Amino acid sequence: MTQPADLDIAVKTIQVEIEGLHALADSLDENFVAAIDTIHAMKADHKGRLIIAGIGKSGHIAKKIVATLASTGTPSHYVHPGEASHGDLGMVTRDDIVLMISNSGENPELSDLIQYTKRFGIPLIGMTSRQDSALAQHSDILLLMPNMPEACPNGLAPTTSTTITLAYGDAIAVALLARMQLTPEQFGIFHPGGKLGKRLMTVAEVMKPLKDIPIINSEGTMDQAILLLTSKNLGCVIISDDGRTPTGIITDGDLKRHMGPDLLSKPVSEVMTPSPMTIEQSELAAKAVNMMTGTPNQYITSLIALDENQHLSGIIRLQDCLQIGIS
Repeated sequence: MTQPADLDIAVKTIQVEIEGLHALADSLDENFVAAIDTIHAMKADHKGRLIIAGIGKSGHIAKKIVATLASTGTPSHYVHPGEASHGDLGMVTRDDIVLMISNSGENPELSDLIQYTKRFGIPLIGMTSRQDSALAQHSDILLLMPNMPEACPNGLAPTTSTTITLAYGDAIAVALLARMQLTPEQFGIFHPGGKLGKRLMTVAEVMKPLKDIPIINSEGTMDQAILLLTSKNLGCVIISDDGRTPTGIITDGDLKRHMGPDLLSKPVSEVMTPSPMTIEQSELAAKAVNMMTGTPNQYITSLIALDENQHLSGIIRLQDCLQIGIS
């Protein structure tokens, strides 16, 4: 088979799956809203979890949806329908909601879990492409997926159907996230590690604290400021008369710009940069990096951090952010 033929097949596969996603977007209705209402109400009670079940390829997709929901603040757990019949039904409680995924809706392994939800009054949300299937008929809320052709040339291997199911799960997760009004800081609680965890660190977690900051009042002289700058080795000195309100900052760059025979005797007020840039310590450290690097022709290496009362609380440095992977 030639390379152009391979590319043609790849493009056709993606196009078929895109058509499936368009059909899914057009098919969403009030049942989707009902499912979000039901899951959100469960979360508001802080008791149950969303149990997601599926077998075969649907099981693999179900596990990914569980991971996405858990990472966006919806307590979720995967249960294998076959294992459920052999004891794992004990994982499902009356406070839970079951989301069962099956493209055909007729897998015999699903029956015991379906009966269990009926016996104990557990809400069952069915996700299937067949409205006449057993799963569809027994669901309290039916999320009917469009029955689109598989991208597989034989029409057998789950391709379009799994893509649609995965996208449906993402839609549920994002809709629930929006209902929660989850902030980036709250999102970071579920992602403490890796690159994402770094980007979700706050200024307070990265900054040099107040006790380590060199501070001098506006009546000081540059010889005093330089001693502080070298002893603390932070590349800057903060000017503040009360130790709480920053009025200026002196950096290594300021020293270079004012270098001269009378530098040491100058008052700090003549050398400092007045009204320095600040950021609240509750903001994301990634925002601080953007502030320091995002202004053309104005390279900033440090920002003054303020607490909730707008008082001096620390310094966040570009160097420290880059060293720990925040960019």
